[in-house]
Amino acid sequence: MSAYPEAHFAGSNRLFSTIWIFLLLLTGVEIFLGYKPMPIHFMLTILLGLSVIKAALIVAYFMHLKFERLSLILTLVPALVICICLFFVFFPDSFRSSGLRYKIKEPPPVTKSDKE
Repeated sequence: MSAYPEAHFAGSNRLFSTIWIFLLLLTGVEIFLGYKPMPIHFMLTILLGLSVIKAALIVAYFMHLKFERLSLILTLVPALVICICLFFVFFPDSFRSSGLRYKIKEPPPVTKSDKE
């Protein structure tokens, strides 16, 4: 007989399917937001938040760390700090390169020689 009781969370197919469908829905929302015109700060904040939620669900359920609080915290907190640091490092580049993008201009006028 073991001195430590064996506590193992196996999960069920229904639980994992529900989490998987929820992850698909979150991905769909992220794709939708990518095509919806909105202020860039607002969109990136929402996308970053959704990505953190998706990462937490994947680590908690598919890596089976839901019941290991310390491991879950030690996995999520450094990843979140790295993501935020990368966000602050690369986000200013988007302003620097905004002047390099093509501007939408009016099409040139159609002349007689173009019609022939």
